[in-house]
Amino acid sequence: MAFSWFGNERLKQGLQKTSESFLQRIGKAIAGKSSVDDEVLDSIEEALISADVGVNTTLKIIERLQERVARNKYLSTTELNNMLKAEISGLLTQQPPATAPFQIPNEMRPYVILVVGVNGVGKTTTIGKLAANFKNQGYRVLLGAADTFRAAAVDQLSIWGSRLNVPVVSRGMNADPSSVAFDAVQEGIKQQVDVVIIDTAGRLHTKVNLMNELSKIKRSIQKVLPGAPHEVLLVLDGSTGQNALHQAREFTKATEVNALAITKLDGTAKGGVVIGISDEFRIPVKYIGVGEKPEDLQAFDAKNFVDSLFNPTV
Repeated sequence: MAFSWFGNERLKQGLQKTSESFLQRIGKAIAGKSSVDDEVLDSIEEALISADVGVNTTLKIIERLQERVARNKYLSTTELNNMLKAEISGLLTQQPPATAPFQIPNEMRPYVILVVGVNGVGKTTTIGKLAANFKNQGYRVLLGAADTFRAAAVDQLSIWGSRLNVPVVSRGMNADPSSVAFDAVQEGIKQQVDVVIIDTAGRLHTKVNLMNELSKIKRSIQKVLPGAPHEVLLVLDGSTGQNALHQAREFTKATEVNALAITKLDGTAKGGVVIGISDEFRIPVKYIGVGEKPEDLQAFDAKNFVDSLFNPTV
């Protein structure tokens, strides 16, 4: 999928707070220095941690910078920035390949996406934006309201369905989530849609209950469509920083997550969490959210992300 100029500008705007905070710290670290010493590296480490890159990933980046600096003591600001960009890009591009964003394989119809994540991360809104983007690509979409724990989630998904003219399978609040998921996939097959997107309850209750609930939903889906769900998409709120990392750990233990969407990156200085999550979990960051509009849910591109981080909108 081509990355448009407009999309790139929206990404820069969305990452502006993270970028400005990050670059200011690096600028202060280098000011007046003719070489990169331990003080400079300590300041870069602080900048990375402040951007919520995470301790483990930060230490990995600093260690690699130290190895490079040892080979070349004198570095200009530009050289150091380029070196840092290269290290961050290297971490982001180590991810395994994922299905192309907003595209589905021809042999998988309907393509079933099970969306998981805690309440408040923008999960249901992300589903609505996904549906809008898939529809714009010419796909027929159906939504399944299996977050039956909250009436608001069922209502919100129904509003998105009405707005987009997309069918929604709903059994109301307190219905069995696995039966709703079963019905949604069955209806998707009957209506010959291309994509079925299923919402799930966002409770981080005990790991055992979470695992059991998600496993039951997956088994129900597989009864009607073997091999599904094709994608388990974990939605995380980027503005929560390290808490998003914690949520990723819990959900990856509970179910086989194979794609990530990181929302609410606009308005926060914690956008570095994308780097830490990508590095720690080796799960593709497929989408990032940088605003309220459907087009603000963007296909993640590592190069454009790093470029926007180091080249903020003026």
